[in-house]
Amino acid sequence: MEGPTQKHRWAYAAAKALDEFLALAHWKESRLPVVVVRLFNTVGPRQSGQYGMVLPSFVTAALQGRELIVHGDGSQRRCFCHVSDVVEALAGLMECPRAAGEVFNAGNQEEVSIRELAELVVRKTASRSPIRLIPYEQIYGRGFEDMQRRVPSIEKIHSLIGWQPRCSLDRMIEDVIADKRTRA
Repeated sequence: MEGPTQKHRWAYAAAKALDEFLALAHWKESRLPVVVVRLFNTVGPRQSGQYGMVLPSFVTAALQGRELIVHGDGSQRRCFCHVSDVVEALAGLMECPRAAGEVFNAGNQEEVSIRELAELVVRKTASRSPIRLIPYEQIYGRGFEDMQRRVPSIEKIHSLIGWQPRCSLDRMIEDVIADKRTRA
C-alpha cells in the first residue's frame, strides 16, 4: 500500500519500489545477477532501536523501567524474523542461480499485534513498565495511514531453496532481552 506523495510517511515504500525497478532493469540489461529480497522486520541481538525498530525499542524501555510507546491502538499486526533465519535465506538465494532476476520475501509468518508484542516484552523482562498508546495523529499528523496487517508470502522462496524460518517469536524476544542485558 502506498499513500499520497505529500505524506512523507510513504517515501520509504516508494524508494524501496524504485530500488526494485532499478535492480531488475539492470538485471534485464546487463544480466549481472540481481536478486531482490524483501525483508520483513528482521530482529536479533545487537540491534538498536535507533531507527524505530519496535522490538529493541520495547526491550530497552522495559529493562529501564520506562513506558513502552505503542502507536495507534496497537491492533496492527506484524511478523518478525530472526536475523539468523534471514542470513540463511540470503545465503541460499545467493547460491541459487535460478534466483537471479527474481523477487522474494524473507520473513516469519508468526503474527503478533504490536500491543501483544509490548505485553510479551513486559512479561518476559519482568518489568513494571506501563504501555502507553499514542494516536497516530499525534505522531504523524492528520491523514496518516498504516497497514493493519503485514504478513510475508514465503511460498516462492520455500519452493526454490526450501527456506523457512525456524526461530519463534518467543526466541527472538528472549535473544534481544539477553543481548540488551549483557550490554547494560
